[in-house]
Amino acid sequence: MKILVSNDDGIGSVGINLLVEELRKVGDVVVIAPATEQSAAGHSITMKNPLRVKEHFVDNKFFGYAINGTPADCVKIGIKNILEEKPDLVISGINNGSNAAINVIYSGTVSAAREAAIMDVPAMAISVDSHTPKHYEYAAKLAKKLAKFICEKKLRTGTLLNVNVPDLPEEEIAGISVTRQGETRWDDFYEERIDPYGEKYYWLTGKMDYQDIENDRDVIALKNGYVSITPVHFDLTDFTMLETMKNWELDSIK
Repeated sequence: MKILVSNDDGIGSVGINLLVEELRKVGDVVVIAPATEQSAAGHSITMKNPLRVKEHFVDNKFFGYAINGTPADCVKIGIKNILEEKPDLVISGINNGSNAAINVIYSGTVSAAREAAIMDVPAMAISVDSHTPKHYEYAAKLAKKLAKFICEKKLRTGTLLNVNVPDLPEEEIAGISVTRQGETRWDDFYEERIDPYGEKYYWLTGKMDYQDIENDRDVIALKNGYVSITPVHFDLTDFTMLETMKNWELDSIK
């Protein structure tokens, strides 16, 4: 397998290093990731500023390419310019913090995988349900196994797998659950503060407001100790509303 690895925590993050270490046991891995942290960058791409590609070394050994852009930039320029041919798979992660429910919209990690799916490359995003994870190792091993599984079973064109892993020792993982995206939202607000010069500034903070109760939702699976795997695609059409709108007689307002 030829695997392109990216993330949104930056090329120097612990998660991406452990992920690459495992994936190199089963494939030819190329790392193309943001030079700095890009958490919650969503699916933004850089248009008005030049992108610079720099080789990144770890312990004096070449590790990959660092890009001064977003996660989606990394995958896009990686496939279009850096790699000689399309990879068999793109894996984004391992992310610090869950990318379940509404986080799918904000996540740079998921967006890197989504960019690959847009380019017709099978993709997976993988995250650990903690902003200070203690158990990356299981997530890395799971990613390795899923990489082989995806290449064997195939994904529908345009679909990626969004994988969220409880921050638990391997022996405490309850199992693996195929899930739907949760409906949980953020209960967040901007905290007003004063800087040393007496000027106001605002810092976003908050917590997840759990609204889901169904066991087949990603956030509930995670809370129950299960790995959550959700197939995600980029067609955002609301098909129920589409059928309703066919009866709106919109020609009358032309």
